[in-house]
Amino acid sequence: MSPKFVNRGPLSDQHENSASEGVAFIKKHNKTSTEMKINGSIISILHTFTAYSAFILALIVGLKLHYLKIVKNEHYGYPDEWIPSVSATIGDRYPERNVFQISIALTCPFRLTLLILWFYTCKATALTKIAPKSTKLPLVVFIVGFLRTITAGIWVYITSSDDHDIHDVGMLLYMALTLPYMFTTISSSSNLTQLARTNTFESKKTTRYRKIVCFSFIIAIFPMLYWFIQHKVNKVAGAYSIYAIYEWFLIIADVLFDAVTYYEFKLIDLSIQISPDNLKSEIPLSRIGPALHETSSSRHD
Repeated sequence: MSPKFVNRGPLSDQHENSASEGVAFIKKHNKTSTEMKINGSIISILHTFTAYSAFILALIVGLKLHYLKIVKNEHYGYPDEWIPSVSATIGDRYPERNVFQISIALTCPFRLTLLILWFYTCKATALTKIAPKSTKLPLVVFIVGFLRTITAGIWVYITSSDDHDIHDVGMLLYMALTLPYMFTTISSSSNLTQLARTNTFESKKTTRYRKIVCFSFIIAIFPMLYWFIQHKVNKVAGAYSIYAIYEWFLIIADVLFDAVTYYEFKLIDLSIQISPDNLKSEIPLSRIGPALHETSSSRHD
């Protein structure tokens, strides 16, 4: 099996375009090989679904089993505080902590594949005459995205109840890498993707979506920090719950930003081709047969 990526633009033949509408299809080539294709948009869908599901499942379990405990902080509890923070929801109690960690682990393969696909679709276009060959932007997006994934693992698997300082450092590093990740992704999406080359209108629409999400993410940081200071320094009742609202919003915006890759990945196929010739034995069966016969005869003797 040899995995490969296949770009599909609007100028492709009718059969290829019709196949892209499905999740996967199998195509035979003159009885010599079989090709299985999965449209790249399924990676965006699965990444969005698994990421949101991890947080939603943890929140549901936490609210059901430990609501009063996860809304409580070092200063106040219910009814002054009424919404649990992300950290308290995913890390303070069993079993919601384990539900989240197992669920978010399912996101990792799709997350890494998403980064690879984005690098591919940008780099493949950058190597054409349409974009300069010297651009390093696709590599920058991949490196920043990969480091961002590692820092996410820090605050996911080292919870605030395990080590509060390391958990917070991981969260801060993740936030610090999110902004350059968003900026470089927006920049590369506007002129380096296959979509930008083949469908300008659709490309501008996706860029606008990303800018809206990115702007909302940045704007939400300031009131979140304000209410955190109100809670931590001024010890205002209910301030941590308002802080938690903005914290949950950042999670929604974070995942939504990557969900927009659906539009670019619709033009990409992940292709695996299996050739029966590669599965044939190097030794002809006509030679194996007599050898087996001679071996069995010698045993009888």
